[in-house]
Amino acid sequence: MSMRDLRNLFLAALALGLVALLPLYDTGYILSIATTMAMFTVLATSWALFSGPTHYISLATAAFFGLGTFVTGLGFQTLPMWVLPIIAAGLGAVLAALVGLVTLRLSGVYFVIFTLGLAELVRQVVTWVQNRTGQRGMYVLTSITERDIYWQLIGMAALVFLVGWLIARSRLGFALRIIGNDETVAKHSGIDTAAAKVLLFMISGAVAAVVGAMMAPRYIYIEPSTAFAPILSFQVVIMALLGGTGRLWGPLAGVIPFTLLWEFISRNAPNQTLLLLGIAFLVIVYVLPGGFVGLYERLRHRFGSGGH
Repeated sequence: MSMRDLRNLFLAALALGLVALLPLYDTGYILSIATTMAMFTVLATSWALFSGPTHYISLATAAFFGLGTFVTGLGFQTLPMWVLPIIAAGLGAVLAALVGLVTLRLSGVYFVIFTLGLAELVRQVVTWVQNRTGQRGMYVLTSITERDIYWQLIGMAALVFLVGWLIARSRLGFALRIIGNDETVAKHSGIDTAAAKVLLFMISGAVAAVVGAMMAPRYIYIEPSTAFAPILSFQVVIMALLGGTGRLWGPLAGVIPFTLLWEFISRNAPNQTLLLLGIAFLVIVYVLPGGFVGLYERLRHRFGSGGH
């Protein structure tokens, strides 16, 4: 490990440590916004771990997230709370493996469409089961506060960043970069492309399920239409792409401004949130194709080259 790596790890740990102190100074509106940011930071970063290097756009986040919320909703009265995220992670990884084995042989728009339909499929299955049992939703009434959830998410963010950092320096990370550049070349190089993609998709799915399990007490009442809301998948994709997937910290650069803008529009013009999604997509495609990370890299290259 180089001195630069050690420095980056130290700075990241210091930043997370400072951010974790927020609940000691505010437990109101600011903490609420920070909790939402922490949730999307974990979701967008874990999404980028898979979709960044492979260039596969997954819209399945809501399926895994919803699965995690229902794990907590069904189990919080009979199992210790700390066990539920672990169960959610296992179920999320299994679902991701099953989906990945079927869909990761697809490419382009076919993969996008399938993953978008996954959340709706799972939602319909859960709704059908609840209708059969006469239960439309469930209350998650616990002693867990928003401060507790925030700290859990900060810990999860630290874990995801560490996993991403390790993957980037591993054989798996190298294989995924080759797959992203040219999957045919990767296959001819002896890389098991299917196994590599499924493994990373499982990590992303497990993380989203854990976040759902952690967030369930915040919602108090959960039902399929909200737990498996497709808009969550679109928000995660936009935030990750807006920030940029070229660097591990890239999604965070998209999460902060987009969350603040979304909160502002939701409070002042709630009927215009879908318009915001459309504008964000246009900005990413036409103005910031590489996100803020891509803009940063271009500016650094331009001024760096100009200095020689």
